[in-house]
Amino acid sequence: MIRVPMLFFWPTLVLVSLLSACQPTATKVQVITTDASYSASLSNDATIALVSTAHNGVQVWDLTDSTLSYQWLQGQQQNTSNVIDTSISANNLYAATISSHSLAIWRLTDGSSVGWWSLPSYAQSVAIANTGQTLVGLVDGSVMSLSPEKSRLIQFLGHHEKVNSVSISADGNTALSGGNDGKVLLWQAQTGQPLQQWQLASRITKVAINDSATLSFASDITGNATLWQSDTGNPISHLDINRRQMNFSSARFVNNDQQLLTGTPSREIFLWQIDTGKRLSRWEVQLSKNTQNKGAVVYSAAMIAPGSIVSISSQGLVEYWQ
Repeated sequence: MIRVPMLFFWPTLVLVSLLSACQPTATKVQVITTDASYSASLSNDATIALVSTAHNGVQVWDLTDSTLSYQWLQGQQQNTSNVIDTSISANNLYAATISSHSLAIWRLTDGSSVGWWSLPSYAQSVAIANTGQTLVGLVDGSVMSLSPEKSRLIQFLGHHEKVNSVSISADGNTALSGGNDGKVLLWQAQTGQPLQQWQLASRITKVAINDSATLSFASDITGNATLWQSDTGNPISHLDINRRQMNFSSARFVNNDQQLLTGTPSREIFLWQIDTGKRLSRWEVQLSKNTQNKGAVVYSAAMIAPGSIVSISSQGLVEYWQ
């Protein structure tokens, strides 16, 4: 009777050990901040990191030589920052940051401010294009679309509930938004004209559009994740998620739009094949030494070459994998 349980436990331990051994480890780790962080973004080429810290404002890091380029303050009170989301344009010229009720746009070339705008409702998500065209998803169900160059502001009213995620094409012409109503809307960022509409089973947590606006992606809280052809609205694939639930904290089209790179609030990074939805690779970000926080949100991930991945997480670490 004593030996029977041992026959069950031993294979389990071996399996766990083998799984741990197969887990890829980062080849390089940069500590960007030891401060608590609320949001972070990597540029497409992973040369720039934008980090919203709790006590040291928004920091812009040059990752090529690990130097702090700029430090911005937005709505700072008592030496604390309330920036909840960040974005970097595809051409590395602009950055956008949002607090609960304000938007700031910055130039990455010299760190100067383009402008600051008060928002009519609580902000949720921000995205910025090469032209400085910026989207802000709001809890009242609207999306603000701002063009600083043309001093033009429109309010998109296609959603009926809170807008959780927004994304914009590189040229600033096409917007993608998703909300608690389960709607995924593709629309013209300059005019608000609807282009496509899709419906998922539950509230949307993440949307992403590729730079050329030909591909659209969205996922909901139940793990439904779909890729569409933007012009026709036809589905390309559904991500092959073998779990009851998976949420995404980041998503980016990579490798000439052949693959999708996603991050989760539970330390994981996944690489997916777009035409099939199959999972290709998985990585797990580290925890900082001596941290009491046992979790990590993957804020952003990028591919700098086929098979070379960079991520930034809520642990304040930038990690590189080959």
